Order: sequence, then structure tokens, then C-alpha cells
Amino acid sequence: MIATLHGADLFALFVHFLLLSLLAVGGAITTAPDMHRYLVADQHWLTNAQFTGSIALAQAAPGPNVLFVAVLGYNVAGLPGAMATMAGIMLPSTTLALWAARWGRSRKETRGVRAFTSGMAPLTFGLLLSTGWVLAVPSRDSAGGMLLVGLSTVVVARSQCSPIWLVALGAIVGAAGYA
Repeated sequence: MIATLHGADLFALFVHFLLLSLLAVGGAITTAPDMHRYLVADQHWLTNAQFTGSIALAQAAPGPNVLFVAVLGYNVAGLPGAMATMAGIMLPSTTLALWAARWGRSRKETRGVRAFTSGMAPLTFGLLLSTGWVLAVPSRDSAGGMLLVGLSTVVVARSQCSPIWLVALGAIVGAAGYA
């Protein structure tokens, strides 16, 4: 069920995603734990199942990875919600990325730029790990689901296997009732 948000709530949704945009190092998916906190725990606009389903649906669809933000917004408040979340998540990060790319390209051999680039890798990894933990909530009570999460982590870390095969494996395990 889609809520009808008006003025102040839509603006608050926009501002929250605007702020998350500046933390989205490694992509918007890295801020999913805070999106979950805000949309599910604080505002109660979505349930756990709706949140996870929204991300799964958007990730299965072709197109940019950030589309899950539009699906979350749409499930919260229809088209105005999708527009608020997408504008919020895209405006600051796009502007900052364009500026930083131009600035960094002209200074790529400096010590500061190399240090910054090296320092962002562990941050990005930690954000992605916390996102995986939040998305694994439905599987945590299932040994098969947690085994699949662990197996997927190892395969992604140690091989060039396309993640689409892991998604397919997850679908098969879920359909068989093991996760």
C-alpha cells in the first residue's frame, strides 16, 4: 500500500536522500542500511519485506544500480516519492563527482589524491558489507540462507563469476524452500 505523503513529508524524504547521497561512497546501495532505518524503523512507511523486495526487484531489472532508490520512493509515496528520492540521491553526488573528477584528473599524481583513493577502498568495503547484512535479514533464520550468503561472499571475493549467477542460485534455493 502506497502512503500519501504531502509537502513536509516529501521534503523530509528528499532531504534525507540528499544527505545520504553525500555518504554514498561506492554507490547508493552502500547507504541502504540507513535507508532501511529511516523508511522502515523510524517512519514505518515500509515493512522489512517491502524494503527488501524493492531492492531485489530493482536489482533484477536491467539498468543502473541506483534504480532501487526510485522503487523505494515509489513504494513510499508513488511517483512524487520516486521523484523525491531520486532527485535527493542524484543531485549532490553527481555534482560532487563531476567536480572531483575534473579536480582529481588534473592532480592524479599528487600524494594527497593517491592517499585519498587508497583510503576510500576500506570505507567502501565496510559500507557494502553492512548493506549485505541488512539485505540478509530474511535469510538469517535459515541455515541454507546464511550458507548461501557466505558462499556468495567467497565467490565474489575470489573469482570473476558474474553476480547474476549468484542471483539465479539464490532464486533456486529460495524456490526450493531452503532460504
